[in-house]
Amino acid sequence: MFAKLRALFSATQDQPEELPACVPAGQRVYAIGDIHGRLELFDHLLASISADNAARGPADTQLVLLGDLVDRGPDSCGVVDRVISLAKDHNLRVIAGNHEEMMLKSLDDDETLRHFLRHGGKETLFSYGLTFEEYAQATLATLRARMNQLVPAEHIAFMQAMENQIVCGDYLFVHAGIRPGVPLDQQAVADLRWIRQEFLDHTAPHGHVVVHGHTIADAPVVCPNRIGIDTGAFASGRLTAIGLEQDQRWFICAEIGSAKQAAA
Repeated sequence: MFAKLRALFSATQDQPEELPACVPAGQRVYAIGDIHGRLELFDHLLASISADNAARGPADTQLVLLGDLVDRGPDSCGVVDRVISLAKDHNLRVIAGNHEEMMLKSLDDDETLRHFLRHGGKETLFSYGLTFEEYAQATLATLRARMNQLVPAEHIAFMQAMENQIVCGDYLFVHAGIRPGVPLDQQAVADLRWIRQEFLDHTAPHGHVVVHGHTIADAPVVCPNRIGIDTGAFASGRLTAIGLEQDQRWFICAEIGSAKQAAA
């Protein structure tokens, strides 16, 4: 019996210690959670990230947006404009969220438009110039036609070109999550943009630490296999980013009138 116990203890002792997740040497990544039309918070957070990045010294810095730029907040049009402008002179990558999916599909489908309007799309269309009078008098068909007139082709093309997943070292960036047990190259787009409990309740490793938005929490949610950074900016007035460099993590949170930084 003692021999068996010694063998079990030795096997346990010989197990390699799990190493912390890392991004490649020389790289620094900032990922921002769901913006949802809150341009003022986005601008505030960008300024805080710029200051943080400068204070940390030279690096190959990349900015990742986790999707849901639009809907619910007051200035979705302004957010998309700002992101398009940023992409011209920043190392920026943007992931498509379920709200970008709804917005694009609404341009061609009345039933999707109905769903879109119930989940913040009305505020989005107002930000593109739709008047309250037009909205009050419109049918779905006339509203969809007006939407096609109001949303610039540049914005549509930009959203159509958004990515579904991004890998950087030991981290995977997606909007909503992944289907546990499914290889990354076989993940369904619907899961990457919409999944919730099957992903959130899964506690085993995914192969990468998944950084995601989509599911709102009061503060960043840090688990061994995932990190959620959607802090409900449209309602809470709090927009969150995570910073990653080598094996370090930290958070930057922009709120109305303030910005806060916390260690992971």
